Amino acid sequence: MLDVSRTTDTVLMVRPYDFGFNEETGQDNEFQHQPEVSETQINRNANAEFQAMVDTLRQEGITVLILEKPTREYPRTPDAIFPNNWFSTEHDGTLLTYPMAAVSRRHERRPEEVEKLLVANGYKIRNVIHVGALDERKQFLEGTGSMVIDHRAEVVYAARSHRCHEAQFDNFIRLRFYKEGILFDTQSSRGRPIYHTNVIMSIGDRFAVICLDCIPDPAQRERVRTSLEQSFAVVEISMDQMENHFCGNILQVNSAGGRPLIVMSRRAKQGFEPSQLERLARFGKILAMELDTIEQVGGGSARCMMAEIFSEKK
Repeated sequence: MLDVSRTTDTVLMVRPYDFGFNEETGQDNEFQHQPEVSETQINRNANAEFQAMVDTLRQEGITVLILEKPTREYPRTPDAIFPNNWFSTEHDGTLLTYPMAAVSRRHERRPEEVEKLLVANGYKIRNVIHVGALDERKQFLEGTGSMVIDHRAEVVYAARSHRCHEAQFDNFIRLRFYKEGILFDTQSSRGRPIYHTNVIMSIGDRFAVICLDCIPDPAQRERVRTSLEQSFAVVEISMDQMENHFCGNILQVNSAGGRPLIVMSRRAKQGFEPSQLERLARFGKILAMELDTIEQVGGGSARCMMAEIFSEKK
C-alpha cells in the first residue's frame, strides 16, 4: 500500500457562472429549496460566497485552483459549483470521471480542461479513466459525493441511492483495487434515501464525523461504526445536524506548511454542539464560511464545493 495521506493541501473549485435551482436534481435532493428571490440575485449571492471562500482558503495557505466558465458554448449547468461529483484524483496520478444521474449535470464534465489546469500548475496526470460505461442510463456513481474514501486504509464508504448503484460501486472498488467497500442503506427523516454519502459523513486524518441515526439497519450501522472506530475518533451527529445544518458536509485539508484545517459552512459550525466543536478543534483549525445561498438553493455545502487534488507534483 502506498504511504498516502487522507488529506490534501490543494483543491479545485468551479466558479458558479450560472448557479441556480436545478429542478431535475431537486427531485431526490431534499436539501435543495426553491429560491424566493430572482435568479440574478441568487447567482450574485452564490458568486460572492464562492469568492469569499476561495479568498479565505488561500489566506490560510491552501492552494485553490479555479476552473472558470467554459470558453465554448455549454448548456446551462446550475450545479457546476459541486465538481467532486463528476471527477476525482488519486495519488498515482489518475484522474477519474463518473456516470452522473442527472442529464443536466453531465454537461459539467470537462476532464480535458481539468487535466490542462492541473498540468499547468505542476501536477502529474498519468491516466484519465471514466468509471463505468459511457451509456449512462441506469447505473450511476457520483464521485466523492457518493463515496467517502479512507485513502490510507483503502476503505470506501457509500450510501446506496439513485446516485450510487451497487454494481457501479463494486466496479469502482475493483477498478481501483481498494481493499474494502462498505455499502449501506440510509433513510432521511422523511423516509427517503439520502442523496449523497458526503452529507452524512466526513473522514479527516484522525477523525470521522457521521450521522449513524440515518442508517436504519442495525447490522449495517454497527459495521460502519466498527470500521470507522478502527482508525478514527468518531464524532456522531444527529439527523437534525445532518439535515438542517450540513454538519456532515465538511472537509479536512492542510495548509502548504502542513497545518490541518477543517472547512465547513457557518451553518454547520452553528449546528455543532460546543463539545463537538471542541473535539474537532483538536484535529485542526475550524474555518467556517458563509454559504447560505449555495446551501439553500444548491443543496450542497463546503465539502461539495471542493474537489481534492491528490496528484503528485512534478
